[in-house]
Amino acid sequence: MRFYVLGGLRITNGKESYLPTAPKQRQLVALLLLNANKPVSTETCMSELWEGRPPRTWAQTLQTYVLQIRRTLAADPDLGSLSAARKHLATIARGYAMVVPPETFDLERFRESAARARAARQARDDLLVSQRSREALAAWNGPALSDVDLGPILRGQVRSLEEARASTAEQCYEAELRLGYHRELLSELGAAAAQDPMNENLQALFMLALYRSGRQVQALEVFRRLRTDLAGELGLTPSARISRLHEAILRMDPELDDQSRQQPALIPSFASQP
Repeated sequence: MRFYVLGGLRITNGKESYLPTAPKQRQLVALLLLNANKPVSTETCMSELWEGRPPRTWAQTLQTYVLQIRRTLAADPDLGSLSAARKHLATIARGYAMVVPPETFDLERFRESAARARAARQARDDLLVSQRSREALAAWNGPALSDVDLGPILRGQVRSLEEARASTAEQCYEAELRLGYHRELLSELGAAAAQDPMNENLQALFMLALYRSGRQVQALEVFRRLRTDLAGELGLTPSARISRLHEAILRMDPELDDQSRQQPALIPSFASQP
């Protein structure tokens, strides 16, 4: 059985789905999976499912949800019984825990590869940063829990997951720019920059990739749009960091050129310093 939260919620043996269809039960499964192999108290479950307005019989209702989830899991021929399903969805003191082998869970694969990418970054091994970051990002199949109704706890956890995904992606792009992959990154960076138009780091990386690909005018246009968006939406001006990059592009500063053959390979200071 395999478990997925980085995209739509899924529990499958590769052929059939073993996930409840009722929204509250799916929400409970999602909560337990995002806290896999750790105890989740009944009070935490109540807060997520009913947002501070639980029914009088919430404890019994929660027990019913757990029983129905176990019955759904037990339909998997590899489990085949409620007693076996209890090994995946265990009752603990004042709560429950979803027991999930790390190798069967997309979130654990993401976390492990992302941690290896961070370690490679510390070692200044850009090729390994790229490889491990790409492995981490490949675990995703869309926005986390995209088909689940989120309560207050899941909303916060999903937001943290999406931030971790974005951080891993930006780390990957930085390493690949240092490796000289600016042309290969143009499409992907352009899409990411369009989705997050006021993320200055993404805009800076996209500007640098454009400039190194011989598209100075387009790189300057990215800055112009950012300046307009920041002023219109937030009443702010671009940071000194990205302004330095803009000025360097205007004067075609040699430091912006592809540095993939230099050791140590570093993104120019215009795009990396705070």
